[in-house]
Amino acid sequence: MLTLYTLGLTACCFLCLYRIAAGPSAPDRTVAIDILGIVLVGFCGLLSLSTGQDFYLNVALGWALLSFIGTIALAKFLEGRRFDE
Repeated sequence: MLTLYTLGLTACCFLCLYRIAAGPSAPDRTVAIDILGIVLVGFCGLLSLSTGQDFYLNVALGWALLSFIGTIALAKFLEGRRFDE
């Protein structure tokens, strides 16, 4: 069953990479980068389930927080505002 989930997340990864490369606008690419971060958190969760180690959940939590902060920073940059506003 984990193999099926891994294949699904891999397909999502490739679709996100396609949208990042061929996105018609910068906001589309930003959303694709955010979704790619969520997919990577899913990979960490699956890895934690398959190995039984909770270290990967810590990695997933850290990755999710960094992905969120990066998306907010990129959205502010695309909006034309400075980071200290």
